Amino acid sequence: MSKLVRVFSGIQPTGVPQLGNYLGSLKNWVAMQNSGQYGELFYSVVDLHALTVPRDPRVLRQETMEMAAAIIACGVDPKRSVLFRQSAVPAHTQLLWTLGCITPVGWLNRMTQWKTKLQSQNEAANLNAQAAQGLLAGLLTYPVLMAADILLYRATHIPVGEDQVQHLEFARDLALHFNKTYGQKMFPPPQSILTPSKRIMSLKDPLRKMSKSDPNEMSRITLSDSDDEIRKKIK
Repeated sequence: MSKLVRVFSGIQPTGVPQLGNYLGSLKNWVAMQNSGQYGELFYSVVDLHALTVPRDPRVLRQETMEMAAAIIACGVDPKRSVLFRQSAVPAHTQLLWTLGCITPVGWLNRMTQWKTKLQSQNEAANLNAQAAQGLLAGLLTYPVLMAADILLYRATHIPVGEDQVQHLEFARDLALHFNKTYGQKMFPPPQSILTPSKRIMSLKDPLRKMSKSDPNEMSRITLSDSDDEIRKKIK
């Protein structure tokens, strides 16, 4: 692959990663780094994305450090890949505002993640005052921040799983929309690198993804689990 390829990928700070984080992201990050096929690699702990729900600042700082340590422990070398904390770069939120000002609300309303939250409230899956009353704006504009993350570095390729394809398509559309609106080729439309691993499902609910947000610790395997803990969880 051309040395002109620039990759961006981010992961939320959830403390010690669980198995889905490793197979879906971290393993691929290390493989891309070691392949020598990519010109530049930007890997970020995206702590701003974690603010779509209220967080204890002390816990968030701790989990950000734990995630960064785990990324390095898994094999990402900061001397070969750019590893950084999203909120340390103010341009992420600055570009978020610029992009948000030209983003049609209809685009955001079509995003599966937003509609799922609406449905979880037993309301119609569209943007109206009654259905959206209890939801926070950060969840609605989440895809714009994700697009800003990608476009800020003019990334050409983004590793994504099957559940993130829609977000990448949104970023591509927004890049083209920006270029057309302002009459210049500012942002290259990013292309996808589909990751080989499928979604890793919860050990307790096969219809849900494995997640650190699940209050049941038996629903997931974390990278710090002992052999005995893993055996207990999968029995």
